[in-house]
Amino acid sequence: MTHATEINTYWQTFVKEHKLHHATYEAWAFGNTVSMANELADLTFRGIKTATTSACDLYEEDEAYPQVGEYNMILDGSGHPVCITQTVVVEVIPYKNMTAEHAYHEGEGDQTLTYWRRVHEPFFKQEYAEAGKTFTENMNCLCEVFKVVG
Repeated sequence: MTHATEINTYWQTFVKEHKLHHATYEAWAFGNTVSMANELADLTFRGIKTATTSACDLYEEDEAYPQVGEYNMILDGSGHPVCITQTVVVEVIPYKNMTAEHAYHEGEGDQTLTYWRRVHEPFFKQEYAEAGKTFTENMNCLCEVFKVVG
């Protein structure tokens, strides 16, 4: 079975079980490595990771921000479906004002703001560099909170 077929079958099963009509989803993996995607997908599946953060500046001009109520299929590092989440909160917070609460809900490491900054700063610096931009602590973060629904 191809990844596309597996993803479609996973989604169709979810839609049927939850009696959804006209629902849509985005399928994606966390992070920028296979091991990171696997680890974060597992934390999400287990309900430990219930939030994520992205850089507002790095969204494409025509790319929409996540919206409350949207569904996301979380994939592992090999592109296989792990679970489906639904977005429950979306807010913009400057990097320098990130909260300990959001860091906790990200579910990574010891779930502290100190740990969150230690892993997110190099990640964002790399992402900004790849986009030809410079990371600063004034950058706006798009903070998304979600729940596992399937």
